[in-house]
Amino acid sequence: MPRTANGWYGLAAIVVVLDQLSKWLVLSHIQFGETIYVASFWNWVLTFNPGAAFSFLADQPGWQRWFFTVLALGVSGWIALELKRHPTQKLLALALTLVMGGALGNVIDRVRFGAVVDFIQWHAAGYYWPAFNLADSAITLGAVLMVGATLFTRKETSDE
Repeated sequence: MPRTANGWYGLAAIVVVLDQLSKWLVLSHIQFGETIYVASFWNWVLTFNPGAAFSFLADQPGWQRWFFTVLALGVSGWIALELKRHPTQKLLALALTLVMGGALGNVIDRVRFGAVVDFIQWHAAGYYWPAFNLADSAITLGAVLMVGATLFTRKETSDE
């Protein structure tokens, strides 16, 4: 695990590269709207989401593209500062790094395509989860780890 802010920034860059590489592969091999069966609970499907998670605000006329871009850049800037302040708090720093890497990966899509490239689709019993991507997964995992880091920090503080 990195011990400096620059190390965490490097890890965030790896998240961005993996996210963009996965999207490049999907864009190179799957047509828009095409569904490729992988397993009884999982498909590859190429979609473009102009909104946020779960297509929130996707039906808006376009302002949301820039709103979510500026929001993600602002949050990433704040995270960069927090990583400078807390580079040795490994769980918190990892959580923040995953959120930042995921946010920046999706920013690249919004700037390039006007929407986020989604391609992982889970389903069960006729219910289809909204498609997502590796950046979304990093953000989600980062948020879960952030809750864990917060709970763990509170426990340490209350024991003193």
